[in-house]
Amino acid sequence: MAGQTGGVIRLHGSDNVVIALADLPKGAEPEGLGCALPLPVPRGHKIATRPIAKGENVLRYGQIIGQATEDIAAGTHVHSHNLGMAPHSDDYAIGAECRPLPALTERIFMGYHRADGQVGTRNYIGILTSVNCSGSVARFIAEAAEKDPVLNSMPNVDGIVPIVHQTGCGMSGTNEGYETLMRTLKGYARNANFGGILLVGLGCEVMQVPDLVGQGRLRPDGNFRYMTIQGTGGTRATIERSLEVLREMAAVASKTERKPAPVSKLVIGLQCGGSDGYSGITANPALGHASDLLVRMGGTTILSETPEIYGAEHLLTRRAVSREVGEKLIDRIRWWEDYTARNGGEMDNNPSPGNKKGGLTTILEKSLGAVAKGG
Repeated sequence: MAGQTGGVIRLHGSDNVVIALADLPKGAEPEGLGCALPLPVPRGHKIATRPIAKGENVLRYGQIIGQATEDIAAGTHVHSHNLGMAPHSDDYAIGAECRPLPALTERIFMGYHRADGQVGTRNYIGILTSVNCSGSVARFIAEAAEKDPVLNSMPNVDGIVPIVHQTGCGMSGTNEGYETLMRTLKGYARNANFGGILLVGLGCEVMQVPDLVGQGRLRPDGNFRYMTIQGTGGTRATIERSLEVLREMAAVASKTERKPAPVSKLVIGLQCGGSDGYSGITANPALGHASDLLVRMGGTTILSETPEIYGAEHLLTRRAVSREVGEKLIDRIRWWEDYTARNGGEMDNNPSPGNKKGGLTTILEKSLGAVAKGG
């Protein structure tokens, strides 16, 4: 980080923008700019440090975050009105900066040990839905479970969690969407934070419950049940039957107690949390430091949103442990580019309006801050 001067911060010596540390009024003269602001600039937003010609790359973190869409004078607010997407670095240099971190003495935590060797930090019972049509019923079941005295008296059970989604009904049974949903539902069923799973379908959907169950044991501990609303006799009957089943499942799950486990068993997903112009220099690097500490003890962290590394993937490929890993990431980026193109979208559909209000302009800029969570 290059340094902070009055009211602004420069993140890299080659940057041609600085970041406002507070709401700056028209006429303010931040130290180091050498000129007064022609218009107000909100906190977290960018200010040109020198004239930037139309078509010239705009740099933050020493990296490209877009191109000027018009001539920009020094001291001017730089945002979506004068900054657009641009080609970013494709100098992937796979593995060029890969270096092992020195190991730390492994610590322990108290977790729930599962039959497949995973260790959870919670012990929930999940209500998994095969289709959007059973989503409301799953929520009704969870609401009824919250009021059930038997379920509320179960030790070691953290709660009943409905997992709903918006697909599974009128969809192809052979395409990419079907495969993605199948894989996702299996992942939820096997998540270490669940001590049991109840799968609820409607009965007539494309994503058939028997197909899910027939793919193999969804849980190695066997604490897994399933039903359909049509097969059980409607909404009310399904809720009543589900409460009976959940009591049986909770009795099994409650027998699992927290026991010591090595930190290497932790797998932590790092998700976007309402990013703004400060996220990439505050919360995200702090999470990155925590990520490094966890990895040094054998644990795993995951950058959960693949589209939010777009524009920063070249920084990750340089740290790849092998060419295979680096190329796998590049292939995923190419898939996203193709996916957005064939669906009439674009990678820069993100940032969201809230992100932009907080100072972020392009997905390139957002991604450069987001990857800091990876350490």
